[in-house]
Amino acid sequence: MIKTILFDVDGVMLSEERYFDASALTVWELLFSPGYVGLQGDTFTPAPEEALIRRVREQVFAHDEVLDFIKSRGINSNWDMVFLAFSYQLIRLIEALKPHVPEAASLLTAPLERQELARLRDWATVYAPDFQVDYAAFLPDFARSSAQKADLLLYLNELARERCGVETDMFSPNCALWQLVQETFQEWYLGDERVAASIGRETMQPGKKGFLTDEIPIVPTKDMVELFRTLTERGYTLGIGTGRPSIETHVPLREMGLLDWFDPERVVTATHVLEAEANFPNYVPLSKPHPFSYVKGLLGLSTPDCDVLQYPLPIANGAEVLVVGDSLADFLAARSIGCRFAATLTGLSGQEARSKFEEVQADYILDDVRGLLDILK
Repeated sequence: MIKTILFDVDGVMLSEERYFDASALTVWELLFSPGYVGLQGDTFTPAPEEALIRRVREQVFAHDEVLDFIKSRGINSNWDMVFLAFSYQLIRLIEALKPHVPEAASLLTAPLERQELARLRDWATVYAPDFQVDYAAFLPDFARSSAQKADLLLYLNELARERCGVETDMFSPNCALWQLVQETFQEWYLGDERVAASIGRETMQPGKKGFLTDEIPIVPTKDMVELFRTLTERGYTLGIGTGRPSIETHVPLREMGLLDWFDPERVVTATHVLEAEANFPNYVPLSKPHPFSYVKGLLGLSTPDCDVLQYPLPIANGAEVLVVGDSLADFLAARSIGCRFAATLTGLSGQEARSKFEEVQADYILDDVRGLLDILK
């Protein structure tokens, strides 16, 4: 009998669309802003109108085919998605520069930070002014690999060797470039007013209004309130395991009147994951599909991270826990725990995801989160 229900947020309660918009804008800024690589061919602005956002999103993720591919390989973090898309174009640029600037390839053998990106900008201005970003090329290059989850990020090292002739292990979760990508994404999503509370500094390029106050609920808010009220009245304990940082979880859910229905001890966010990764680097990465966020939600925030990481899996009482998510990463995390899984067809792929979840034999497949009331009678 199910006693605890742990929910993902994006693709279950809130639409992922603005996250994907922010992801695309981050890649675009890193490539075309003079503050970063500063390539020719597009004009950067920190305050794009909606039409420009739509154009950038369409181009950067090749009509969302790149997003679909990355998510199909078990990557659920927007930070990882941006890191993959930007790093790939960075490798292509260095490949183009190498015949003119042989030392360009050496940048791939050490941490890449703002100073190194500035050197690439200067070289590209002189030696590769006509370099063309090819977003769609990502797909055939990565399709050659069978890498899944975090190994997809490590595959960038192999591409660097093939294209630039260097042996490197620079591309990895939480490397210096990944940290830069993560902070730049936070600037876009949170905007000038809120970003300092998340990353400890102001935006590098002011003018970003953020998307946090422009969230889109998957189903009407009143329906979700009724759902969570009913589940609580029936005695279920409700928790969250999300790839969103705490501020991006608490603010919109509180404004929609949803947060109070969840046990505060069981609202686990990317902020908690990053803290655990900092304290236990040998376990990196801990983002989904790693089960850490859901196990932490099951045990409670007051449980030390070391105990969460060492908790024996699969759990003995798996039939008492239900994970509700929209992605393969959520499913894999649930299976690691040994609990039940309910897939919602409200993520990026929509109803097309049904066949995928049927193939992996998800316990339940729901058109949207409201279907929980039908399976928990």
